[in-house]
Amino acid sequence: MKFATLALTAALVLTAEGFSPAATNHGRSTTRLSSAVAPPQREAPGAGYVPEWEDRPGLSPEEFMASDMSKPDRSGMWECPLTRWDSDDIDVVKAQKEAAKMPKCPLEMRASAADNAKGAQYFADNKEKIRKELLKYGAVWLRGFDLMKSFKGHREMYEALGLDPCLDPLHSSGLRKFASERDAIYEEVNKPSLRGHYIGLHCESTTKRTAAYAAFVCLQKATEGGGRFLVADGAAILAELDTKLLQKLYDRKIRISVSNLDLPPSLPGILKEGVKGLVDAAVAPKFDMDLEMVFEADGKEGRLQAIETAEAPINRHPVTGLPVWFNNAHNHARKLRDRRPCGVPEVGMTEVFYADTLEPLSLEDCQEIKRASEKHITALAMEPGDVLLVDNYRALHGRDVFQGDRFHAVSWFTWDDKEEWRGNERRIVEKNALNQAINSMMDWLPKDFESNQS
Repeated sequence: MKFATLALTAALVLTAEGFSPAATNHGRSTTRLSSAVAPPQREAPGAGYVPEWEDRPGLSPEEFMASDMSKPDRSGMWECPLTRWDSDDIDVVKAQKEAAKMPKCPLEMRASAADNAKGAQYFADNKEKIRKELLKYGAVWLRGFDLMKSFKGHREMYEALGLDPCLDPLHSSGLRKFASERDAIYEEVNKPSLRGHYIGLHCESTTKRTAAYAAFVCLQKATEGGGRFLVADGAAILAELDTKLLQKLYDRKIRISVSNLDLPPSLPGILKEGVKGLVDAAVAPKFDMDLEMVFEADGKEGRLQAIETAEAPINRHPVTGLPVWFNNAHNHARKLRDRRPCGVPEVGMTEVFYADTLEPLSLEDCQEIKRASEKHITALAMEPGDVLLVDNYRALHGRDVFQGDRFHAVSWFTWDDKEEWRGNERRIVEKNALNQAINSMMDWLPKDFESNQS
């Protein structure tokens, strides 16, 4: 039984790159996919603004990974808070006009020699200003700071800003690897096996849990090129999208599948239902998501998909009330993933559905989401010590492909000024061998596959 559970868990592996929207499965398409269809051509996505690299030096891995052992262990951090939903009765036209008034994201704050001389005190002195700008712009690029070239400096920075760490929304799955557990720092998607995989725009969110803020830090830029960190304003994307499409998606809502388990089409129905029940009861709960197990939603015979519940693609910001594009369609739509560099095994490929029929989004709709999203991407040239502070309800993030070795990390934060939003769940620190095994599986799952889903 242990082996069977491990195998099924591996089959449900989700890529460590962020999740979002996705209650019914009636009316879905039963179109079968032909293996004779040629896969679409893969092209690198674009970006609206691409700053130049500055080639600032960093520290060695031995230096930047060192933790300050005099500081207390923060591994017993808060659970990721529940998602704050406020998506009812939104006037799409008015929402777009309101979103269009927002300033360009991200705001760049560049360190001077005097700023660097202050170290962590700079952030303590400017705490209120930086937190206010983060809320106004959606993201703040802290550029040229020496303090955050190491784990201990990154921690000093976020503590000086009064940010309170929490777990990643998908921490319970075991797919999120810590870079420094005692400093509440997770490793980003730096795996060699995924260096050729483009991570599209997403909020670090599921229908159930969403981190309030994030601090992404560059400790080592890609040694052989690439690896730009992507950020885009959810307000700007909302204002940019075709109004008719936005209204359609808001009215119909969307659902997202987060994994595939392909069973032999000839498998008897009773056995298929047995596998579905086992996955639903024994595996899916580990991911701390509201999932429904559905057969053949994307038309692939024998495919069992784990699909999130329905949600609106527009959400009001919990603090400002600003309507924003708050979902992961740019990252998870299969028709977009099949057309850009992708290194995820088939088991971890995702899809976006119209919630009312559970049909995949059309290529036309996906292309409009791509256009509007990529127009507002800033492809950051993050150097060692640079940090991008992100309001996770406002700005979406991603990562371009890279070559060589790269080390970026991230800390997630809960609501530090609203206890009722934060909740009272603290992590029970435990070492879970199964979860650690799942994380390592991404390195050996097959990456070479031909896609004919689109």
